[in-house]
Amino acid sequence: MVAGHLQEKKGNYYIVLNYKDEEGKRRTKWIATGLPTKGNKKKAESMLQDARKSFEIPSETIVEEITPPIEKKATPDADSPAGVLFSDFMLEWLEMMKHRVEVTTHAAYTFGVKGRIVPYFREKGFRLLEIQPKHLHDFYQHMLKEFKLSTSTVQHFHAYIRQALQHALKMDMILTNPADKVERPKKNHFVGSFYNDQELQELFEAVKGDPVELAVLLAAFYGLRRGEIVGLKWQAINFQNQTLTIQHTVIPVSYEGKQITIAKDRAKNKSSRRTLPLVPAFQELLLRLLEEQQRNQALYKSSYSNDYKDYIYVDKLGQLIKPGYITQHFPIVLEKHNLRRIRFHDLRHSCASLLLANGVNMKDIQEWLGHSHYSTTANIYAHLDCSSKISSAQVMSNTLQIPIMQKAPESSQGQIQELVNC
Repeated sequence: MVAGHLQEKKGNYYIVLNYKDEEGKRRTKWIATGLPTKGNKKKAESMLQDARKSFEIPSETIVEEITPPIEKKATPDADSPAGVLFSDFMLEWLEMMKHRVEVTTHAAYTFGVKGRIVPYFREKGFRLLEIQPKHLHDFYQHMLKEFKLSTSTVQHFHAYIRQALQHALKMDMILTNPADKVERPKKNHFVGSFYNDQELQELFEAVKGDPVELAVLLAAFYGLRRGEIVGLKWQAINFQNQTLTIQHTVIPVSYEGKQITIAKDRAKNKSSRRTLPLVPAFQELLLRLLEEQQRNQALYKSSYSNDYKDYIYVDKLGQLIKPGYITQHFPIVLEKHNLRRIRFHDLRHSCASLLLANGVNMKDIQEWLGHSHYSTTANIYAHLDCSSKISSAQVMSNTLQIPIMQKAPESSQGQIQELVNC
């Protein structure tokens, strides 16, 4: 069955069939339905399906097969919905969104659209009106199998495509949104790596005096994200009330061929803005860092940068420690000291696992980590929560008396051992 769609022209429905001729060239055949667009959509769609099923590709391509009625053109105008390539439409949508979303969001859009979506569909040559749910499904499977991308990444691609096609629908460029009919890939259950308390103590010893020491301590103890660590300012520290407030982030992005850093006076989400107690050990550490910055400023004078004087995490010349440096340098430290390899972000998971192991409930952990939803915390760490299971086991033990099994006769001991060895 050939591909096809309905097209409105001068108040009437037309059937537009798309196929390849014997030479492999794309051809278009227009068929007049004789139906006005008002009140005849279902009838026109039925005629479209019948036309798609009964259409036979002609052995010789003639003008009739490729010439739309009224407008005598060999192919639809490239500026019309029937003529624009889906890949070009996605680029137009991307450019439009540039002025509607934040730079960090648009950078993510750009990676997905220019890096994966456009190259795939440009090679396929599909036009906007030709896109079917099956085409999108095939694209998602290709990304998963050929590029080994995570289902989470492919879900983002689905969201971009659906949003772009929704815009096309509102502009009357398409009749339906094919992305609505596609089942997006199911997200894989995430299981992070964790350091136990002994491994963390070994790590603390290994990073003493290292540029990533502060980052490691804040990630492991407070569960801070990388952007939250680099974004900490002195004004967020209240030494009198002994609190620190997470309210500013610094995020690196690759955008338009450049690596840039975006500083925002807000956290990742509303729940990420949180105030945590400043324990004595960190109060002492921060006071020591403040004195060190003041000494460096006096020592290096004009060579010292004042651009980041409000920030805590700077080097000896006052330059802000870049987020990318933390994640790049962290595995080097682990390898140097023969420590088990984990990601830097896994220190945040290590923090949560230690809290759970020591009886802190899931709701409190959600607030400590700054998750926007309780379900996020529960989905990631529920498998580590043994406290509720221990309580359940105790209830069952107090309710049911489990009889102690008698020792099996010696004659059957050999049979049991054979079963165990299988």
